[in-house]
Amino acid sequence: MGPDNDSQISGLILLGLSNKPELQPLIFGLFFSMYVVTILGNLLIILAVSSDSHLHTPMYFFLANLSFVDICFTSTTVPKMLVNIQTQNKVITYEGCLSQMFFFILFEGLDFLLLTVMCYDRFVAICHPLHYTVTMNSHVCGLLVLVCWIISILNSLSETLMVLQLSFCTVMEIPHFFCELDQMIQLACSNTFLNNMMVFFAAVLLGGASLAGVLYSYSKIISSICGISSAQGKYKAFSTCASHLSVVSLFYCTSLGVYLSSAAPQSSHASAVASVMYTVVTPMLNPFIYSLRNKDIKRALIRFSGMAMMKGTIVLG
Repeated sequence: MGPDNDSQISGLILLGLSNKPELQPLIFGLFFSMYVVTILGNLLIILAVSSDSHLHTPMYFFLANLSFVDICFTSTTVPKMLVNIQTQNKVITYEGCLSQMFFFILFEGLDFLLLTVMCYDRFVAICHPLHYTVTMNSHVCGLLVLVCWIISILNSLSETLMVLQLSFCTVMEIPHFFCELDQMIQLACSNTFLNNMMVFFAAVLLGGASLAGVLYSYSKIISSICGISSAQGKYKAFSTCASHLSVVSLFYCTSLGVYLSSAAPQSSHASAVASVMYTVVTPMLNPFIYSLRNKDIKRALIRFSGMAMMKGTIVLG
């Protein structure tokens, strides 16, 4: 079957995680539950940080931005999957597929960059505490987040425009629950060398550089913590970055698992299942990791819940 022009592609078929009809209600219920928990958990983090003046610090500013990105990241893929299961229609338009791919790459890149920025924040706080308030002032924090957005938008835009240059066969079935970039490239009937090179360089620049920054920062952080004489001081210093370290480990380990599964031959289904970990599970667990291991977040959530109950009582009264 010869390659056709992109404009002639009426739609694509998202095969999802399973073709078995009896499993569809279970998959729908599971993903719907995880999606609701993800939205509510991250939204609570944002509301707690914004409503409590004690949390108006760089660390929690970045955490609120990460929660917002996680909401958007999950919302890029899961709602369409739930609609497809409910309507028993696996078709997605070509334009819709490109849009989904653009926003997925955008928010994935933002996750990498924001986790790196948060790591830098902990590095300055622990290794250079006397310069922390000057180095991490509000203007610098805002600029760091803005740079993260600009880099992610440029990367996502360039990779999506590269896909627009490809020609595809008339029938396109994606063995995934969303329009994933690698799957789109594999389905192309035209030469994909430039696309593969773009994906490789983006992975090195975003993923590799981010990981290098995280490893370097934590090597310095661990060295500084080991230099603290008192056990209480060591515990206090480590507790300030324990939640972030847990989130970073979870995100990078699941991302690496997806990369390794996609690199294996004939592993489209395995790659789709592995993608669930960092597209759905990780954003869902992040609020729990930060709230359960952080006393400030716990207090803010309790205070926010109390204020919400009081307002509800006043309205009802």
